[in-house]
Amino acid sequence: MSDQRPNILFLLSDQLRRQALGVYGDGDARTPHLDAFAKRGVRFTNTCSTYPICVPYRFTLMTGEYAHTRKVPGIEYRMSPAERTLADEFNEAGYETVYVGKWHLDGGHGRMGSARQCGLTPVPRTHQGRWEKWFGFELRNGPFDTFYFEDGDPTPRSIAGYQTDGLFNLGMDYLDGRADDRPFCMVISVEPPHPPFEAPEDLQAAWEGREIQLPSNFEAEDESQRERFILERQRYYAMVENLDDNVGRMMAFLERTGLLDNTVVVFTADHGELGGSHGLRSKQWPYEESVGVPLMVCGPGVPEGAVLEDPTSTEDLFPTLLGLAGLKPKNELMGMDLTALMQGDCQGLEREGVMLEFVAELREGPPFYDKVWRGFRTSRYKYTVTGDNMAGRPWQFFDLEKDPGEAQNLVDDPAYRDEVVRHHRLLCERLVETEDHFVLSPAFGCAGVNVWE
Repeated sequence: MSDQRPNILFLLSDQLRRQALGVYGDGDARTPHLDAFAKRGVRFTNTCSTYPICVPYRFTLMTGEYAHTRKVPGIEYRMSPAERTLADEFNEAGYETVYVGKWHLDGGHGRMGSARQCGLTPVPRTHQGRWEKWFGFELRNGPFDTFYFEDGDPTPRSIAGYQTDGLFNLGMDYLDGRADDRPFCMVISVEPPHPPFEAPEDLQAAWEGREIQLPSNFEAEDESQRERFILERQRYYAMVENLDDNVGRMMAFLERTGLLDNTVVVFTADHGELGGSHGLRSKQWPYEESVGVPLMVCGPGVPEGAVLEDPTSTEDLFPTLLGLAGLKPKNELMGMDLTALMQGDCQGLEREGVMLEFVAELREGPPFYDKVWRGFRTSRYKYTVTGDNMAGRPWQFFDLEKDPGEAQNLVDDPAYRDEVVRHHRLLCERLVETEDHFVLSPAFGCAGVNVWE
């Protein structure tokens, strides 16, 4: 790397499934700017949200640690100020660190006597992860009624119009008026296309008037549910198109201001959205629509037009963001720095795949309140186990090459027995390596895993 380290701009969307972008194969999607983004950089085809729900993803992004190391539940979690964060790393390397948008690491969901009450409660300065400049909020789930807070000021500031537009404006306005000669690391974290499924009026009306293709694994219990799923998918596409417009605005801004030549831009999402696939909505499940997220990177040192198939996970982001700036994390972490792979310095990662997990759910209504799961995802296959904290047992096995819609569970198919056993062993090894508290019962003639014994 040169003496002038690159700026890092991390664009994080919420609940954006990989398959909802044109560049990832969706024939309905209108995402010309993100499709162009992919062509000017590197696109990963098998990036997974390790723990597909908002809070644990954000914990891992900020710390590089597996969420199970702190037994982070799907929600209702407040990150300790003692954790070493991404901001700490960049601050110590001489960067200005700037956070814009949704945080969701201050235990905020439990504040929601009403959604508006939550949206008007600031995150204390002590719990902002030591980001030097802060234009954030815990969560809102109201894209037309969002407030943010600046640094330690408890005064809520209203975002005019639609949240995604407003947060991108905040980021661009700050960079445009910035006099600091240090490189910057900025995160812009937007909630859309997270529910409620609401988009700017013109886009929403246009999408509600269009016919859309439904995936082969789309299911509905009755006509009423089918219509609801379709309407939600149409509005979801409208939210994604608005997000795409804002990425286009950001890239044009970087070019106009001369920042593009020395700024690495990363675009991804915290998890996906099922949207009626398998008859389900939301996330939490280990299906591809839930765990599969886009990951694209462009900027100095990143080759154009590369497509990488190695499975990657949330734990890889922390060391990779540092690696893109020529830095290494202070703590030993389980994720991998992907920069050598992106730059063509290696032909593949020295691992067969990535672990997936759902550690805990504190709410009685959502899935996996009384059952949790773990999984292992390789380029072609996905193996999952499920159970409670007393024991987990084999659950699903999919051949993603032959069955991308995950319609046929092969866990008991004799023709796939060798691969099922191999993936069971890969999962066992990863549970041990990461000191996971999940107890896996013996299966297929293989020993189980219990790190407490």
